[in-house]
Amino acid sequence: MVSTPQLTQATPEMTFARLPRGLVALRGTDADVDVLVVGAGGAGLACAIAAHDEGAQVAVVEKLPRLQGNTMLSSGSVPGAGTRWQRAAGIADDAACFEADLRRQAGPHENEAMVAVLARVSGSLVEWLVDVAGLDLSLITLYRHVGHSVPRLHGPPTRRGADLMAGLVRAAESRGIPVAFGNRAVSLLWDGSRVCGVEVRTGPEPATMIGAHAVILATNGFGANPAMRARYCATTAAYEYAGAPGAEGEAIDWGLAVGARLANMGAYQGHASYAVPHGLLATWTLMELGGVIVDRHGQRMGNESLGYSAFSEISGTVSGPLYAVYDARIRDLTAAAQEEFAELAARGGAVEAADPTALAARLHIDAVGLRATLDEAGQAARGEREDVWGRRDWGRAPLQPPYVATRIATALLHTQGGLAVDGEARVLRPDGSVVGGLYAVGGAAAGISGFTGSRGYSSGNGLLAALGLGLIAGRSAGSAAAQARDREPAAAGSTT
Repeated sequence: MVSTPQLTQATPEMTFARLPRGLVALRGTDADVDVLVVGAGGAGLACAIAAHDEGAQVAVVEKLPRLQGNTMLSSGSVPGAGTRWQRAAGIADDAACFEADLRRQAGPHENEAMVAVLARVSGSLVEWLVDVAGLDLSLITLYRHVGHSVPRLHGPPTRRGADLMAGLVRAAESRGIPVAFGNRAVSLLWDGSRVCGVEVRTGPEPATMIGAHAVILATNGFGANPAMRARYCATTAAYEYAGAPGAEGEAIDWGLAVGARLANMGAYQGHASYAVPHGLLATWTLMELGGVIVDRHGQRMGNESLGYSAFSEISGTVSGPLYAVYDARIRDLTAAAQEEFAELAARGGAVEAADPTALAARLHIDAVGLRATLDEAGQAARGEREDVWGRRDWGRAPLQPPYVATRIATALLHTQGGLAVDGEARVLRPDGSVVGGLYAVGGAAAGISGFTGSRGYSSGNGLLAALGLGLIAGRSAGSAAAQARDREPAAAGSTT
């Protein structure tokens, strides 16, 4: 397999039909590569870079006309245990500590084996992203993220996933890895015993059959597929969808067609502070630094230190508008560190008032309830009383005037269920056997965020599964494919 695939680049105006299910029997290919990656998000690009560096010939096909995955929408924060940045900051951490944190947050689930795998790769992943892929990452110490006992998330200076993606794109381009946008994979190619490629369509053009020794599914989850959400994550049906538009769940269909096992299909990453009507995430940093969430009565409904994902199970049951309430200090500190929040504030998404009564008037909520809530929260933050919801971590609270608020709603960011894989990211059947030639990473693979619901999600789990499993899959598939390619000439000339 040595020829370079000739893949048509689509224009942004092209539209695409729904994906069919199943397999196509191998009838010969139009082009061949060692490793074909389906999906050009963070997971797919990490796979491609790692496979290339193992000596494999790699290509990436992406159904959308441009970069639009969940990594683009994230804060770009990647968890890594035992990194040199932690050591420089005097933070003691290792894979065992990280694994314990992940298990404590997630509880029992159907993908237990992968917890240790991803915890172990996390530190080397962050260093690989910097040293090999050339990204600019640093340890985030402003606050401790949800689910982590120590600071271990590393992010770009802007705290924007788009900048992380830009770095991965540069790394792929520098290696000459072809990334073909507007090329929709519609079926897996099957030779009777293993996956051996993908059928790709570009608009109305005839299908292209691309053969590959290894196919890596990096196609995201199924958050943008209402039918799959209703089947697997019914509690999210009323949530706003704030994830990537391409998360249509095709990997689930293809995996089932080859007899793959699914795991943790009811788990998801929610977000309890999706700013409306702005369509931006009001970062949970606001709550981690001392903010609270209130309803139209000015009353809190839970412990905000549970985190943005876990709290979404609480806020998602509340009717009517919700508001994140914080103060000008927290607003300014967060805006200086996070560009997306600064943009939200600049667009009028951070309403300021001199006191609780004035703020309630601007929000059209109950003033008596809001004053009482802020008084009680302030007493709890000062240690004068126990919080009625059990919150103990108050960041920079108690809040002080002037006060600020953002209207929010509950959103679904990303589904956490998917295809079960082994420690090399190879897709598994229910009996534990491997589906030959098929790998899955990121949202296409089962996550480690619990069996069901959103409470098991630790900050950074999405990017850990995308980039960490991507690094593992790329190395595994790239090495195996390169070795298989190198054996082919000898096999062709054999007389035995």
